[in-house]
Amino acid sequence: MLVSGVWTLESKIVSSISIIYAGAAGVASIAVVFRQSILIGYMLLGILLGPYGFAIIGDHVIIEHIGQVGMIFLLFLAGLHLDPNSLVPQLQKSLLITLVASVTFAIAGFLVCTLCGYTSNDAMIVGASMMFSSTLVGLKLLPNDMLHQQHIGEMLISILIIQDIIAIASMMFIQNIGYVDMSYFEMIRVALALPLTLVGAFILEYYLLSKLFRLFSHVREYLFVLSLGWCLALSEVASWLGMTHEIGAFIAGVTIATGSIATYLAECFNPIRDFFLVLFFFSIGANLNVGLLVQIKWSILLLSGVAVFLKPLIYQGMISLSGNYSVSWELGVRLGQASEFSLILANLAIGANLMSETASVLVQAVVMVSFFVSSYWVSKRFETPSKIESMEDED
Repeated sequence: MLVSGVWTLESKIVSSISIIYAGAAGVASIAVVFRQSILIGYMLLGILLGPYGFAIIGDHVIIEHIGQVGMIFLLFLAGLHLDPNSLVPQLQKSLLITLVASVTFAIAGFLVCTLCGYTSNDAMIVGASMMFSSTLVGLKLLPNDMLHQQHIGEMLISILIIQDIIAIASMMFIQNIGYVDMSYFEMIRVALALPLTLVGAFILEYYLLSKLFRLFSHVREYLFVLSLGWCLALSEVASWLGMTHEIGAFIAGVTIATGSIATYLAECFNPIRDFFLVLFFFSIGANLNVGLLVQIKWSILLLSGVAVFLKPLIYQGMISLSGNYSVSWELGVRLGQASEFSLILANLAIGANLMSETASVLVQAVVMVSFFVSSYWVSKRFETPSKIESMEDED
């Protein structure tokens, strides 16, 4: 029976991934023909095929696992692009902008939820989820030459790094706030989890990992395997210490990003990133309980407006005041969405009984709507990798 059960689960996973990618090929073809964002197609595919659509992939557990695996690798790859060492001067300039903007969006989210009748707990969690912009969408829609060579790329990444630090701190707080009967050992473990993981990861990277990378830099397969092993190992350590797998994966990426081989690894992992992007964005659509959307439609519209329209305006104003007027509007638009961290925050709050299901669906819907509008807006208005490739093909 156990063997039969294992094979049944395995066949479901293989079948689900096969269906997802067959469908993704179709929606991607339509998106490319009509020059729309492919990410939007993946999310719509999730809605259609998921449990709340035609239920072709109706197993919630499989979808959650697919989404989590996708998130783990995507945050690892996002971390690979965020090298704090090369951005220290820009981080100092962006710190005040990011902190003030984050507090502004948290207050805006809290006020909207309060006006719409949500409890104070729900309003605080939803408000916290509005602080962040998407690292995945931001990096996915930014051309490589802008990412590595232009001032706009430096500013975008520095703001995202600071947001990610705030997000990890928020996740740690939410994850452990519900545990009031912890033993002394558990309390110490929770308090030291993040600093121990960070310090230990950077020490291991400096004294062991970086040396292995340099010593065997000519063996590409080894670099690939070592990087993946590092990601999964640190992800598991983070989970054991009371954090999430996603936090560990993100820290693993950031520690490698401080090394000289980071750019090469980021390029090597681009196909992997695209593979897991499909799974992640599919899971966003598939997990959305469309049955509750009508009940909370005004909340969704108001909060989506905060994410998509208020964020660009606030960031434009603050970046302009810092003396970067020429790039302020584009940066604001590229930051105009909710974040994958918003979803993790909502999931953690549900697990700790700090948030209602309706408020969780609200966060999911706002993430999805803001991804829709932001991806479309950026793709139409500014340079993206797909637009540059299309122009090169025409030439």
